[in-house]
Amino acid sequence: MVRDKIKVVLNKYQKAFSDKEISSEEGYTDILMEVFNITPPIKETNMQYWGRELGKCWEGIIKAVFSERKDYGVGIREGDDEICDCIIGKKAIEAKYRVGSGDSGTLKKFKQYAQRLRDAGFEPIMLFLREDNLQAAITASKAGGWTVIVGQQCFDFIKKESGFDLKAELELLKGAHDIKRKK
Repeated sequence: MVRDKIKVVLNKYQKAFSDKEISSEEGYTDILMEVFNITPPIKETNMQYWGRELGKCWEGIIKAVFSERKDYGVGIREGDDEICDCIIGKKAIEAKYRVGSGDSGTLKKFKQYAQRLRDAGFEPIMLFLREDNLQAAITASKAGGWTVIVGQQCFDFIKKESGFDLKAELELLKGAHDIKRKK
């Protein structure tokens, strides 16, 4: 069941997050941070760590939700490159927590991956949880061939494609995987 799969992913990250050192300040929060009770001051202690790990968690959740579809497939890999995280039908899904880098190497990769996916007959789709993305990177991703879906539209897409209301589920789980409670 998809709920059980999501809980497995969240439990794994709860343990990893609980082991991190913590300090304090103010800033942006999102629904995934609220599941773990990660406050902006906690996240600001090591933005790169939290961004990367929350991104992997988001990816795991997306895979768990879509894995219930009969036409689900694992992501496409070419050597060391992961072109997308998973496939649903003819849609190639890349789950992104947030994009904060507009470096040319990253944007060039995004464009190349979109082209490879299109050449293979897939529609490349990026699902961004957060809405505070670097606009230049979003624009470049769209221009490079990706359909970019952000924030609430991302949750709408997930519900439409899976039948599962991920946002409602995460709302119910706020604080349930508090990083201050060891698993």
